[in-house]
Amino acid sequence: MNGILPSVSSHRMQQDGPTLGEQMTALPVATLVVRPDNSIADANVRAETLLNMARSAIVGSDVARTIRIAQAGARFDIWHSNKPLAAYDIKVHAGRTAEMEVDLMIAPIVDHDGWRIVSLHTQSQASPIGHRGTPGGARSAMGAAAILAHEIKNPLSGIRGAAQLLESGNGGRDSALTQLICNEVDRIAALIDRMQDFTTDRTLECHGGNIYPLIDRAANIAAAGFAKHIKIIKRYDPSLPYANINDDALVQVMINLLKNAAEALEHVEKPRIRVETAFRHGVSVLVGGGKGSAVLPIEIVVVDNGPGVPEHILDHLFNPFITNKRDGQGLGLALVDKLVRDMNGFVQYARDVEAGESTFRILLPMVIG
Repeated sequence: MNGILPSVSSHRMQQDGPTLGEQMTALPVATLVVRPDNSIADANVRAETLLNMARSAIVGSDVARTIRIAQAGARFDIWHSNKPLAAYDIKVHAGRTAEMEVDLMIAPIVDHDGWRIVSLHTQSQASPIGHRGTPGGARSAMGAAAILAHEIKNPLSGIRGAAQLLESGNGGRDSALTQLICNEVDRIAALIDRMQDFTTDRTLECHGGNIYPLIDRAANIAAAGFAKHIKIIKRYDPSLPYANINDDALVQVMINLLKNAAEALEHVEKPRIRVETAFRHGVSVLVGGGKGSAVLPIEIVVVDNGPGVPEHILDHLFNPFITNKRDGQGLGLALVDKLVRDMNGFVQYARDVEAGESTFRILLPMVIG
């Protein structure tokens, strides 16, 4: 790093190997080294390209001025904290470039108080990292869902009523056909009910609560129904504090994730689902609307040994109507994304190719005080 941290940068990992500074230069992600006074000490080639500035112009500049956060009131929370920070889908003015949407990561350098590594992942790069959805997906469905619910659901009740009248009027001779009509109407109505979950943008009422009874409730529902032939393994951290949650929303989230995992295991010889919890120190994300950052240390993961999400839908995984299932509607994960966000949390997907596992990770806020 050009002599910035001599005890680190001068050390070679092995004889004739690259220095850490040389490795940083080669990183495909825009990376900055920031001093305790918020001045930029170093920048790699990718940062020069992204900021549209020469390294000589970047080094020495104030990071808060070089990377200007579009959300008002968030600057202090980001640049005056020594804790790790992940700000997803944040709009920034970076260097001499126009406003862009990025994932911004800040990581303190161990044993160097106040020194930080800042990395900027543009959307073309950030989308594969965790494969997470944006809030725009759920919001874009809200208007359509409201219209469809109004225009379709009311006539459905009339169709169902007419079918019942036909059955009673002909002595039940066509009961099979009329029952088919009723069943199909009920199925469509149930789909509309699910879509109506997107028609509200109201804030969920959250409270401090124990997540384990809620996770167990969802797991028991899964084990008694759609996952009754699948081994569900639970690995809980018993020391977790209370999370700030909505009970019904968390149960629904867990049911949807477990059902998604079960469906992915349909053709797996030894299917298994693992539910784990953990406390993640220092994990935080940026809250929208200029509210600053929120600490999200409560982690819940749902892991399955299925084939994983197909490549062609990864970038839109949490958007509504995106599915690779023949009979799926593509609403389950979109609802998960919306409900977790309504609890001021975050959900992401990752694939461990080596282990042959897919993971959905939920991060939730804890109760403070």
